[in-house]
Amino acid sequence: MTIKGLRWLVIALIAVATVINYIDRNALAVMWPEISGDIGATKEDYALLVTVFMVFYAMGQFLFGRLFDAIGVRLGFAVSIATWSLSIALHAAASSIMSFSVFRAMLGLSEAGAWPGAVKANAEWFPARERAFAQGIFNAGASIGAIVSAPLIALLFLCFGWQGTFLLVGALGAVWLLPWLIVYRAGPDRHPWVSAAERALILDAPSDAAAVSDGDPPYVPTLRQMLSHRQSWGVIGARFFLDPVWWLFVSWLPIYLAETFDFDIKQIGIFAWVPYVGAMLGSLFGGWLSGRLIGMGWSIDRARKTVITLGGVVMVPALLAAPQANDPAAAVLIIAAVLFGFQIAIGNIQTLPGDLLGGKSVGSLAGVSGMAAVAGTLITTWLVPAMTTISYGPIFILVAALVPLSLLFIWIVGGRIEKVRPVRPDPSISSGRN
Repeated sequence: MTIKGLRWLVIALIAVATVINYIDRNALAVMWPEISGDIGATKEDYALLVTVFMVFYAMGQFLFGRLFDAIGVRLGFAVSIATWSLSIALHAAASSIMSFSVFRAMLGLSEAGAWPGAVKANAEWFPARERAFAQGIFNAGASIGAIVSAPLIALLFLCFGWQGTFLLVGALGAVWLLPWLIVYRAGPDRHPWVSAAERALILDAPSDAAAVSDGDPPYVPTLRQMLSHRQSWGVIGARFFLDPVWWLFVSWLPIYLAETFDFDIKQIGIFAWVPYVGAMLGSLFGGWLSGRLIGMGWSIDRARKTVITLGGVVMVPALLAAPQANDPAAAVLIIAAVLFGFQIAIGNIQTLPGDLLGGKSVGSLAGVSGMAAVAGTLITTWLVPAMTTISYGPIFILVAALVPLSLLFIWIVGGRIEKVRPVRPDPSISSGRN
């Protein structure tokens, strides 16, 4: 049996996993006004929980990046989603900041696996010209999860309370696991359902050749070798500076709406999904545009950098305009523009590990760059309580200033986007000749 376009079914399943991922992680933020009252917690306590989540999320990016390279995409995703589903369900038993911290740590560690896993699957299943669009589909899953999470969580909360809501969203991952294990039987080189034409498209793309020259084996760098390449640092630095834009809204949007416009949970559910429609559209548009430019004959280097820069051009003015919004409808629409630009850029940045490295190292670079993204996010997380005592304007302006720094790493530090080559010793030096 063969399935036409199986690669698109694989990325669709991963996108659904990302929807679940964002429903799970956003549940706490949406219900925090009620939970904080029940357990006597403060805004600083919430910042602590975000920090705990992000620290372990950073560790998970690195650990799961290595794990996916070691055991493969099929088992890697199964381990990740089974663990995070259990973790979010255990939130129902939390009764203090300490117990919430333990379960947020478990959740952060396990949810992190989705990103290096998706980047690795993308590199294995898609040629370069389709890779950014496939990444856009995956990232659209995150946006859809954010879109549906606020109204869904608000509805479940009104029906079952916050403990029952945590249990119900925890069950979603178990439902996803069965079709995943049935569909993803192996990679495209060995999967029995892949047609010969699709296998040839995936595996024989000249631009994806991992060998550095005819007759050489594929280059599979160690972690130290990987970090010796400037291209790796371009990806790492870009994510360090850019990801705080996304996480500012993922972590704080419900709190921002509650504090700025005196919203309750029902009102948060009505408004908080709107910005993620912009994010979903940006994911798909950024991936489509990059693939379109490559199809027109642009190099991967030129196409990726152009689209990433376009995302930055959209983000900065929208972030600077956000503090001027005086009503919630204007605020969420401006933030939608911010996230539209962010997803245009980040979808292409997240494809770079697959553009630069062979399949056996993609997960590792994705994990290290994801860890750097979390490090940048942690800094802004702890600045939020201090910088938002009067308004959220100062933190919006701060993250706007980070966008050009991210572009600097893409254009200057990272050099040309192409398959990296092993650093070969100079024979004249090794032989002792002058």
